[in-house]
Amino acid sequence: MATKEIPGEDFAQLLARLKDQYGVNDSQIAAAIGVSVSTVNTWVHRKRQPRQEALHKLAARYPEFTEDQIFAAAGRKTPGPLAPEAEERLLELFRGLTAEQQADKEVELRALNERNRSALS
Repeated sequence: MATKEIPGEDFAQLLARLKDQYGVNDSQIAAAIGVSVSTVNTWVHRKRQPRQEALHKLAARYPEFTEDQIFAAAGRKTPGPLAPEAEERLLELFRGLTAEQQADKEVELRALNERNRSALS
């Protein structure tokens, strides 16, 4: 059963709860998700926010904390699922575009991703 989300909790606070609940330290978290200890330390001390891949890995490795909880604490919306069939359909559509259209779509997608990384909308 997943832990309860705490409204207004930031990522450093969520990490503190995760460490307490699982009895792990920064080094163990880093090893579990494939980042350096110094990276985890920057999160703990609110110097940087984690990348999307790290958030997904935390949720997978520490399932008492849902992706929704982890992403919310990091100030982001949880990305939608992408089934392999949907990914293939999107790639096929993308392949049908001209080089210029592909470049335009890439710019648009980067902007949407940046917006999702910067804050909850």
